[in-house]
Amino acid sequence: MTDAMVISSPADALNKVGQTLGVSTWRLVDQASVTSFGEITGDQQWLHTDVEKARQGPYGGCVAHGLYTLALAGGGFFHEIVQTNARVGLNYGCDRVRYPAPLRVGHRVRGYAVLRSAKPLEDDGVQLLVEVTVEMEGTIKPACVAEFIVRYFF
Repeated sequence: MTDAMVISSPADALNKVGQTLGVSTWRLVDQASVTSFGEITGDQQWLHTDVEKARQGPYGGCVAHGLYTLALAGGGFFHEIVQTNARVGLNYGCDRVRYPAPLRVGHRVRGYAVLRSAKPLEDDGVQLLVEVTVEMEGTIKPACVAEFIVRYFF
């Protein structure tokens, strides 16, 4: 991760609106992880899990599930990038989620986060809207852009 900002209070969050919070490390999207995700969620569509058939498909190989990509954005990447010293943080949901480009298996991805808005809450809390973009190495279009709503209490 490169130089993630730490959010230390609701006032600090308000001051950081519009700023990039950080960038994650690169992560390889491998077939085993995509196949496991399909098994866990019950989404066994051939485009994700059948390597031979997918080679003949529109992308020349398997692509990750959209929800797999969203899970990377809101899971590992979010927790690596969005740093606070809050006593508790809560996932409150998502607003817009888009998949501009397919995430091909075998590509490396990373996330970066921008704090889009912050709203004070009672009990020394703040609600944030954090946009996380999942970018693929060597491509122009991202695999996912999602707006996560989180609440932190300090």
